[in-house]
Amino acid sequence: MDRDLRGWWPCLLSGAVFAVCMAGTTLPTPLYGLYQDKFGFSELTVTVVYAVYAFGVIGVLLLAGNMSDAVGRRPVLLSGLGFAAASAVCFLCASGLGWLFAGRLLSGLSAGLFTGAATAYVMDLAPRGGASKATLVATAANMGGLGCGPLLAGLLAQYAGWPLTLTFIVHLALLAGSAVVLLRLPETVQDPQPVRSARTQRPSLPAQVRPVFVPAAIAAFVGFALFGVFTSVSPAFLAESLNVSNHAAIGLVVALAFFASTAGQLAVGRVGLTRSLPLGCSALLAGLALLAAALRWDLLSLMVLSALVGGCGQGLAFRGALSAVAEASPADHRASVISTLFVVAYAGISVPVIGVGVLVKPLGLEGAGLAFIACMAVLATVAGIYLLLRPAETADGG
Repeated sequence: MDRDLRGWWPCLLSGAVFAVCMAGTTLPTPLYGLYQDKFGFSELTVTVVYAVYAFGVIGVLLLAGNMSDAVGRRPVLLSGLGFAAASAVCFLCASGLGWLFAGRLLSGLSAGLFTGAATAYVMDLAPRGGASKATLVATAANMGGLGCGPLLAGLLAQYAGWPLTLTFIVHLALLAGSAVVLLRLPETVQDPQPVRSARTQRPSLPAQVRPVFVPAAIAAFVGFALFGVFTSVSPAFLAESLNVSNHAAIGLVVALAFFASTAGQLAVGRVGLTRSLPLGCSALLAGLALLAAALRWDLLSLMVLSALVGGCGQGLAFRGALSAVAEASPADHRASVISTLFVVAYAGISVPVIGVGVLVKPLGLEGAGLAFIACMAVLATVAGIYLLLRPAETADGG
C-alpha cells in the first residue's frame, strides 16, 4: 500500500501545483464589488474584465497549446507560474482599471499554458495503468483550484484586513512553493527540444480523435458557460438582490459550484464515461432552472442549490469529455488535443459572459441572467439529445 502511494506522489504533487495556479485565476471573484467601489465601473465592465482572462487562455491555447509536447512539460509550467506571479503583482499595484485588465490577461496566459500541459503532465506522472485515476487528479486539481480561489479571497477579505492586498501576497507565496516543487519533479517528454526551436502550430485533431471530440466539446462548452456567468455575475446578484455583503459568504457560494464539479467527477466512475456526458447535460439543465428560479424570486437557497446541481453536472460532463478525448489521443499529441478541447470550453466562458454584461443595462441583472439561462437551456437540451443519439466512445468502449 505504501509503495503504491509513493508511486502516486509525483502525480499528486503536480496536481497540487496545478491547483495553486488555477486558484489564482478566480481569486478576484469576490473582490469585484470592492474594485467597483474603488474605481467606479459598471457591471458590463466587470464581465469584460472577467472575459479578458478567457481571451488570454484561448490565445495561448491556439498559439502554444502543443508546446509542452515539444519542449517539455516543466518549461511550459514554469512559464505559467511566472505569468501567474506577474498577474498577482498587477493586482497588488492596481491604481486603475488598466491594472485589472493587465492582471486578468496575464492570469489567462498562465491558465492557457497550464490547462493542456498540466493535465498531460499529471497523466504522464501516474503509475502504469492509472490513466483513469490520473484524469480525476487533473480535473479535480483544475476545478478544486478554481473553487479554492474565491473561497480564500473571500475569507481573507472579510476577516484578515487589507482585502485587495493580502490575498495576492498569499498567492505569491504559494506560487513560489509551487515552483520549488515543480523543479524537483521529473521531465516526462522524451528528448525535449530547446525552447527557442519551438514553432507555433495550430491545434489539430488526429483522425481517431474526431468522432470522440465533437460530443465532448459540446458538453464542455455548456458546462463552462454556466460557470462563466455564475462566477462573473453571481457576486453582484448576491450583493444587490439578496443583500449578502459578507465577502466570505459570496466566495463560498461561488466555490460550491467548483467543489460540486469535483464531486461530479468522482461520480463518473460509477455511472460510466458514456453515460456521464448526457447525464451531465441533464444536471446542467436542472442547475440552470434552479438559477432562473433564484433570480426570479430572490432566494439564496435556490442559488446554493443551483451551484451544487449545476456544478455536479459540469463535473460529470467535463470529466467524461476529458477522459474520452485524452484516451483517444496519441501520446505525442495529447497536450495539443486537450488544449483544443479547452479552447472550446473557454469560448463558453467568455462569449456568454460578455453577452450577459451587454444585456444588464437594458434588461437589468435579473433579466440578463434569465436571457442567458434560456439560451443555455436550449443548448444543453440539444447537447443532451445529441449525446444520447451519438454517444462518445472511449478507447475501451466507454
